[in-house]
Amino acid sequence: MGDKTPLHQDHERLGARIVDFGGWDMPLHYGSQVEEHHAVRTDAGLFDVSHMTVVDLEGDDVQAWLRHLLANDVARLKTPGKALYSCLLNDEGGVIDDLIVYFLAADRYRMVVNAATRAKDLAWLQARSAGSGVTVRERPELAMIAAQGPAARDKAATLLDPADRDAALALTPFTAAQFGELFVARTGYTGEDGWEIILPADAAADAWRTLEHAGIRPCGLGARDTLRLEAGMNLYGQDMDETTSPLESGLGWTVAWEPAERDFIGRAVLEAQRATGAPRKLVGLLLEDRGVLRGHQRVVTAAGDGEVTSGSFSPTLGRSIGFARVPAETGEQVEVDIRGRLLGARVVRPPFVRNGKSRIQLD
Repeated sequence: MGDKTPLHQDHERLGARIVDFGGWDMPLHYGSQVEEHHAVRTDAGLFDVSHMTVVDLEGDDVQAWLRHLLANDVARLKTPGKALYSCLLNDEGGVIDDLIVYFLAADRYRMVVNAATRAKDLAWLQARSAGSGVTVRERPELAMIAAQGPAARDKAATLLDPADRDAALALTPFTAAQFGELFVARTGYTGEDGWEIILPADAAADAWRTLEHAGIRPCGLGARDTLRLEAGMNLYGQDMDETTSPLESGLGWTVAWEPAERDFIGRAVLEAQRATGAPRKLVGLLLEDRGVLRGHQRVVTAAGDGEVTSGSFSPTLGRSIGFARVPAETGEQVEVDIRGRLLGARVVRPPFVRNGKSRIQLD
């Protein structure tokens, strides 16, 4: 038995298949993972992401503290509500976690981190806040729901007071605002438009049912995984971890190198790696033979072996896709060892799908 979100009874009511995910009992699907995937790509899907950890950071020096802590630069956030995606690095440049941080005020930020990394993230933040004047406050009394898909925001707006709907619908990507008890962010993990809504845990069940009645289909972790993979989004613990740097994980774009004088944790290691070239890279794979890519499969290249980090069948493309960490010199064609057979795969640049349509040549 794992931890349960405030929506657990609703998952049981809907007949979800419950699985363990990072110590939480979470819905894998509600009958058809593929149908849930297509619902998000074509209309709207509803996800319980209350297992994620919300952390509020406060203090007069919180911006300077975060500029040292994160590889991306929170000084880029000028307007309250703006958000930034970043990696949290260790001293060796390895990825402790990937996260989103929201600028609320000069002395207040909000951070959302992954469920499986909660304990180590909080320990890292608390240790580095000692003597800084920054307060690190976990918010376990909050829940989080995501409405994703091309029709998601319009349908989810029924959750808001009529006076707030226009302002909420006007939020730009990676921007959030507080509307009553709802913290509404135009962010997500599916490659589609939508909202992630942070709200009091005791209000989550009513909100979930309101969104259900608005025509947003409940979706589980299975669809969330195939959606994020098609969208070219990494999963912590599979596509990057503390042994890999952002430069080896397709996340070099999240590192703010300027200004050069900003000394963030892990910078020296990343600078050296950038100067010499990272020995490995994360690439997208499109399997050209029949089969399914899965994590930990061996990838054979002319430059040496690599490994599939994430893989699945893509419901949108009707083909198997994945990510793989391979030698930096790897070319456009590789082979993947699937049950003892070497099958051909093409190296492609993610995302595989954007706005519900393929971004890669399939033939």
